[in-house]
Amino acid sequence: MKPNALRIGIDVGGTFTDAVAIDATTLQLVGQIKVPTSHDHPDGVAHGIVVALNGLLESVGRDASDVVFLAHGTTQATNALLEGDVAPVGLIGIGNGLSGAFVKRLSALGKIDITEGKKLPVHFEQLKDAGDTLALNAIFDRFTEAGIGSVVVTEPFSVDDSIGENTVAQAARRQKFLVTATHDISSLYGLGKRTRTAVLNAVILPKMFATADLVQASIDAAGITAPLMVMRCDGGVMSLDEMRRRPLLTVLSGPAAGVAGALMQEKVSDGIFLETGGTSTDISVIRRGKVAVKYTEFGGSSTFLSALDVRTVGVGGGSMVRARLDASPAVIHVGPRSAHIAGLPYACYAEPGQLDGARLVSIAPIEGDPADYVALESSSGRFAITMTCAANALGLVPEHDYAHADPATSRAALAPLAAALGTDIAAAATQVLAAGAAPVQAVVDAMIDDYQLPAESAVLIGGGGGAASVTPFVGSQSKHDWRIAEHSEVISPIGVALALIREQVERVIPGATDEQILAVRREAEQAVIAQGASPADVAVDVTVDPQSNTVRAIATGATELRTQDRTHQVTDDELLNAAAKSFDVAPRAVEILASTDSHVVFGTPGKRRLLGSARQAVRVIDRDGVIRFVSPDARVEQSTVGAGGDFLPRLIDETTSYGDGGSRAPALQLLIGPRIADLSGVLDESQLISLARTEVEGRDRDESLVAVLEARK
Repeated sequence: MKPNALRIGIDVGGTFTDAVAIDATTLQLVGQIKVPTSHDHPDGVAHGIVVALNGLLESVGRDASDVVFLAHGTTQATNALLEGDVAPVGLIGIGNGLSGAFVKRLSALGKIDITEGKKLPVHFEQLKDAGDTLALNAIFDRFTEAGIGSVVVTEPFSVDDSIGENTVAQAARRQKFLVTATHDISSLYGLGKRTRTAVLNAVILPKMFATADLVQASIDAAGITAPLMVMRCDGGVMSLDEMRRRPLLTVLSGPAAGVAGALMQEKVSDGIFLETGGTSTDISVIRRGKVAVKYTEFGGSSTFLSALDVRTVGVGGGSMVRARLDASPAVIHVGPRSAHIAGLPYACYAEPGQLDGARLVSIAPIEGDPADYVALESSSGRFAITMTCAANALGLVPEHDYAHADPATSRAALAPLAAALGTDIAAAATQVLAAGAAPVQAVVDAMIDDYQLPAESAVLIGGGGGAASVTPFVGSQSKHDWRIAEHSEVISPIGVALALIREQVERVIPGATDEQILAVRREAEQAVIAQGASPADVAVDVTVDPQSNTVRAIATGATELRTQDRTHQVTDDELLNAAAKSFDVAPRAVEILASTDSHVVFGTPGKRRLLGSARQAVRVIDRDGVIRFVSPDARVEQSTVGAGGDFLPRLIDETTSYGDGGSRAPALQLLIGPRIADLSGVLDESQLISLARTEVEGRDRDESLVAVLEARK
């Protein structure tokens, strides 16, 4: 029997490139490999990608024809911006008169610090008329003389009328410039912010364009015919062609890959993902089954780049211990210096006998560091006492975990510190973990509060090679459930392999009509289909903000219809117990309110009546046993797609709230097929009805349809 096809995910890091093979049917890990990242090779990181791919396929006994999906994530764009390794950009501002006055202000973009001691390399030119070919050619000549190969074209209100930007952009492309037009980067008003975002895209465009060509050529040579995708900063993937146009979307794609892995593999609905490496922990949020994103800042200025909301704490598995060793000895801090940066081995990984006779010393790991870091010195050299050492000393690291160390060696690593503190090894290790976990816990608490995650269902998920050094202790000190992700050391490439194609379309439309909102939805839907998503598998979430008049549609879809193996589907009793645990009641107190082939909706008998129908606390659980939606107060009704045309408008009308400020439609979730269509971002009743009808169009009339509605206050 022919084996199942493979999905390949490759994560290109600063030091290593990790690759994984995922069974496209069961979505289980088949194999993994780690190779050095090939920064210095003539083909750059593309060489390492192909080496990892070939090695991975060989290790699992498969070939290129078995690959149906291939995606990679890279830190290249992020590193380029952080290190100031960017190309000079020619900025053409189109405008005369009042518009020209606004355009001239954009010359100040060259004053933004890209990194310490280096400004954003912008060469500004004003073009009064987009049709002035003579003036435009003169600008191109000056750019060429200055060695500029990447151009940004900007004009006030180009989001409404892009003719001027397109005219100049086409002329620039004919001159072989790489071009970024601001209306292609964002369709939102705000000339300065839109242009700033476009310039950031343009400064990395030459490097990323070249990398894309090398990667594509290498993949073609390897015989891979599957679509090649690239990880985005919002947890999705995009086509290679789209990356050539908007490489800025790959900034922060490293942390986004990890949280995508937690979302897709661990099937988290509400929770905090902590990805711990050797030096730091990246903390991000999953809310109602979606990665939390926000607009990012650069150089102290806001942009229209919508990226993962990730908050980094300088505590990782290799973070070194700092202690006061005077008359009142105590562990005072952990990090930010790590053993990796200090060039020291972890004490817990010492070979037998290397710690014999070791003594505790205070050091400054690197010139300029405070001299309160503690380490061990023996005849074998100097060793760092780290978070990983403390976690292993307390037995918190599972035996088969990536960070596991010999328990006896780990306790020996903590013994000199314990003696200096006047306590036992367990107490000393606890002090270390408490000091390291405190700043992590503070960020976790802040993010739970910021995103209003439900306390009863939020879970902490640990990922990364250092997960066991941070997550177990943080989890044990919190009121939330926690676990370490399966295959946590390769959670990022797993996220790359499982990620969905994603596109976001935003428009500012004052008084948007139903037709205009549906048009934005169709644009997002068509954008992911154009990049290879299967039309039948596309989901679109729409938000309409009446204050800013912004209509936002986020579409996601897989490159092929994925029918997951249901051999290990959980039982009805297991689903009931999962619901009861979430409600914090006995299973007998829980009832089934509705169900489809993919989801079961549970509630509790303690309910009140609203217009003749029950409203109560609700949990929506998928057939894998994962809680997908939580509400403290919702109305649940079940019908069929055929009846949806009458059923949905009636429910929406009955649950719409009215007050002095007007009406507010309910927050609606539609359970249809394998999807939960989230329409909670729409407040207008007519708009919500139009979108709800769109969700059921073209489906089997006898298919089950469940509506979960939350009345707004």
